[in-house]
Amino acid sequence: MLTEVKKSGVALMCCAVLVSGTAVVAGQNTGTDVPPVIDVHVHAMDDVPGIGPMCPNTAMFTASDPKTKEAPVGWVQEECTPKLYPAAKGEYMKDVLAEMERLNVTAVVFGDPKSVQKWKDAGGKRVIPGTAFSNGIQPGQHVPVDELRKDFTTGGFKVMGEIGLQYEGISPSDMSVDQYFALAEELDIPAAVHMGTGGSGRANITVPTFRGSKGDPLLFEELLARHPKLRLQVMHAGYPMIDNMLTLLQANSHVYVDVAGLIWSYPIKEVNHYIQRLVEAGFEDRVMFGTDQLIWPKLMAYSISVIQNAEYLTPEEKRDILYNNAARFLRLDTAATK
Repeated sequence: MLTEVKKSGVALMCCAVLVSGTAVVAGQNTGTDVPPVIDVHVHAMDDVPGIGPMCPNTAMFTASDPKTKEAPVGWVQEECTPKLYPAAKGEYMKDVLAEMERLNVTAVVFGDPKSVQKWKDAGGKRVIPGTAFSNGIQPGQHVPVDELRKDFTTGGFKVMGEIGLQYEGISPSDMSVDQYFALAEELDIPAAVHMGTGGSGRANITVPTFRGSKGDPLLFEELLARHPKLRLQVMHAGYPMIDNMLTLLQANSHVYVDVAGLIWSYPIKEVNHYIQRLVEAGFEDRVMFGTDQLIWPKLMAYSISVIQNAEYLTPEEKRDILYNNAARFLRLDTAATK
């Protein structure tokens, strides 16, 4: 799928025809007077050339033949109505920020400091800045810890993420990166770590260092034992390893999950089943809404609609997922926004 897509990784799919999946769920937020939403997973991107329309919630991931020219994305190519379209040239950030205003969304925006600051300058209070020690998805490119410290102590950054160690084939408990998590614990900064999904069904072709085995949520256990006060956001909810994700949540009360990426890039029945398992297992208060927003400005509204239209969620649970849980996790002063 297209999670953890940053400027250095988006080129992998530029030649793909992203027309796949099922019909868009109805009932998107509209209007200006709507309840607030927190999206805990947005990327500070610019335009991406060569990307076409996309149908969310692909029906299947297709096999490929190594003797042929293999597409970088494995989504089945199907028609749907309506499709999600990329922004016009030079309009992506403006369009996403307009959607955030329309939908009353505050978003945690991740990326390199310069890119995130551009979004912060344009989006103001609607943007919560986040950055991390890994530069894109290329292995071994880590920011010096002292430089990262400055981003959080003087640069105004609030969340350490997106940490894409799985793309490097590295466990989050590996001691080679422990200094960064120690910094997050010391500064009381939440750490947001990619865990589970990746590669749009073609990680073996586009990101050969990616390891599915490094998406096991139980790999966090040693890290959390070393840093018991660390607040952890497991991105993509550790999909598809639901049993291990539930085990981690049961054992660690400082751990939350987001449903970003997962919410729109897998079959809708599977998405709902996974979220329902999290809620019915008793962890409704630790599920946070996220999109993994990129490329298609209307992706945020679509993703919100998946939660709004989930028949297995009560109105209170929907509000918790869309807002309250993230406000608690991020320790936001919500008096002015509720």
